[in-house]
This record gives sequence, structure tokens and C-alpha cells, in this order.
Amino acid sequence: MIVQIYEVSTAEEAIALEGLGVDHIGVLVGNGAFPRELPTTSARSIFEVLRPATKRVALSLSDQFEEIARVVADTMPDIIHVGAAVDLLSVDRMRELKAAFPDVLLMRAIPVLGEASLSLAKQYADIADFLLLDSHEPGDKQIGALGRIHDWRISRRIAETVKTPVILAGGLGPDNVAAAIRAVRPYGVDSKTRTDRADRGGKDLERVREFVTAAKLLA
Repeated sequence: MIVQIYEVSTAEEAIALEGLGVDHIGVLVGNGAFPRELPTTSARSIFEVLRPATKRVALSLSDQFEEIARVVADTMPDIIHVGAAVDLLSVDRMRELKAAFPDVLLMRAIPVLGEASLSLAKQYADIADFLLLDSHEPGDKQIGALGRIHDWRISRRIAETVKTPVILAGGLGPDNVAAAIRAVRPYGVDSKTRTDRADRGGKDLERVREFVTAAKLLA
């Protein structure tokens, strides 16, 4: 079971998470248009300290192709996670991004809102290397970071239908990740809000440890 953790903000934090068994280290990268975005120079310094086996994930919330491409070119992650709302960035644009950076894996966030999400996931299944299934508030420019779960029954159907590896996100923490895995049977699980410190000043390493342990027990 792959464990992906956001939002890593320092090299020291990244090393600590790697030591706890986190497989994907996620960094929110951008030009400051969204809160908590790190510049590409900071993201690169975080990625440089990680071992080759750990996947470096750059999350862009931008709906501008040029900005996403800049993030990839300047940080050279293992995975670029595109988190913009699907109505703001077309499937064709994702094909262009994949063609422009063939050596970088593409993770596309899919909003889980209802039956339409299954059709949406199918549209990206032959383009993306990973589908991240997340909660979404209609009208938001980005998918996720709400700290709440969605209908896992729909996520399970997506995981069973598409061949693309599915990573489940949305309100996951140490107390519910095992239930989520049993309900959905994803390739991996993702946590941001519920493994943050109470002051939102970084990751709560004990909660991350508990999250990793609970997830890996069901691997």
C-alpha cells in the first residue's frame, strides 16, 4: 500500500517522513496564487535530500498549462500532480503535458461527487499514471484539501473499473485509513489535513507514523 503525504515544507521534514515509511513525498509548488505554495527553488531543495526509492511529487493547483510546465521543468519531480478543477483544464491539455514531459509520471486529481465521477475517471485513465480520488466543493478552483471524506462506494467502483492505479484521498487520518482501504481497495492512500499539526505549522510526525502503520498493515 503506497502512502502519500502532503504538504511537506522543509527538507528536514521530508527526511523524517521518509524515515517513517512514506512512499510519496508531496510538495505544493507555485507562484503564490494559492496559500502555502512553495517556490520551485524550495521544492527542489526538498526533493534533493530524498533517496531514489522515494517518489518526489510536485502538486500544482494552477489551471494554466504554462505554469504547470514551469513547475515540472524547474523541479523535475518523479510525479506531477495536477489538482486544478477539471472544468478549468481539459483532457487535451493533460495529453500535451504528458507529451512534453514523457519521463515524469502524471497524477490527475478526480473529484468524487457522484456517478459522473466514474465517467470522468475513464476519460483520464489512458493519460494519467495515477488517479487521485478526492473530495471537492463545486466551484472551487482546486480539488481536495477539504479535510473531509466522500462517498467511498463511488471510489471503489472507479478503482475496480479503471486499470490506472488509484490513490484515495479526502479526510483520511490514522483513525479511518484502514476502513477506507477495506472499502475502496486503492493502490495507495493520501493524507494532508488530518496529519497536519494542530497549529497547521507542519506535519504531526506521530500522526503520520500511526497513519503509515495502519495503512501498511493492510498491504
